[in-house]
Amino acid sequence: MKVRDIAIAIEKIVPLKLAQSWDNVGLLIGDAGRNVKHILLTIDITKEVLAEAKRSKTDLIVSYHPVIWDGLKKITPKGPTEVVYELINSDIAVFSIHTALDALKGGVNDGLAEIVGIADPQPLGDYVDNPAGDNYKLVVFVPIASAAKVSNAVFAAGAGAIGNYSNCGFQVQGTGTFRPLEGARPAIGKKGKFEKVDEIRFETIVPAEKLQAVVAAMRESHPYEEPAFDCFKLYNPADKLGLGRIGKLEKPTALKQIIQRIKKYTGAQAFGIIGKEKCMVKTAAVCAGSCGKILNLVIAAKADLYLTGELKHHQALAAQEAGLTCICLSHTVSERFALKKFARQLQKQAKDVTIKISRKDADPFRWKKI
Repeated sequence: MKVRDIAIAIEKIVPLKLAQSWDNVGLLIGDAGRNVKHILLTIDITKEVLAEAKRSKTDLIVSYHPVIWDGLKKITPKGPTEVVYELINSDIAVFSIHTALDALKGGVNDGLAEIVGIADPQPLGDYVDNPAGDNYKLVVFVPIASAAKVSNAVFAAGAGAIGNYSNCGFQVQGTGTFRPLEGARPAIGKKGKFEKVDEIRFETIVPAEKLQAVVAAMRESHPYEEPAFDCFKLYNPADKLGLGRIGKLEKPTALKQIIQRIKKYTGAQAFGIIGKEKCMVKTAAVCAGSCGKILNLVIAAKADLYLTGELKHHQALAAQEAGLTCICLSHTVSERFALKKFARQLQKQAKDVTIKISRKDADPFRWKKI
């Protein structure tokens, strides 16, 4: 497989349109045409991770955090761009997923919500558009004898896909009426004569980007000179997509039990806590990494617990004053657990590629007792 193939595979798992506008995701370093045999997954690309990648003959690093955040004016072997320089010099490509994986349904934040025990987690804020885009309902009236030809042409042009199903449509029989006027070239009937024809009302769903091609295919395959059809833009009832998650737990749970689950599934060895240590949690919120601004939404929702990576001092004080219990795992500890699931998903898409999770990627903090 080539880098571009891996990029397509990643997009199927994590649509990059889910990323925040300020983020830097996608192929950041490397040639899309480069062959890929070995992939390394990591949260951050540090010097140690880079050395590990070189030892294992890595062709592509898929990193959670972007190795390039802002525009670079120069790339040199010394200083802040040292790692970027060495990646380029070593011909190792880099692809970042960051906040796209945060917002993804089933991604990092849903993983944290599951650990805490939130029954129906909903995004907290920083909403993004659904990458699936708008859909239309195409309704067309076809003589019975031509119904299969028209429906097959429409499906082949990209209509009728719903989730894991294709060729989705509906048909009902009825009677169509028309009178061909001067200049008409009717496929059925004669000029000036009122006609009644047994027809099929066929309807199906069409993605916005394929609507023009589908309508063209319908016209081409339809026997009528002027097919009768309608296109309706559909309201998108899909759940909101964004950062963080909030919701009620399946049942009130002691904070002590939740902490044990956090330790088990994230591997956290230490954490910072604000507020009550002995309490029952009915409503909880989570947000991986650094989600300080979302804290205000958590407070407003009167949640009992907020699980995150880190908070600034003034945010911690705000939580304390509001009576909100917060657990801070450290930034990357709140994210790293999600790499295992992503590795399994990517391996299914890239079966001929070796995928490993970095052993050198770690929390920069070492927690010690004083």
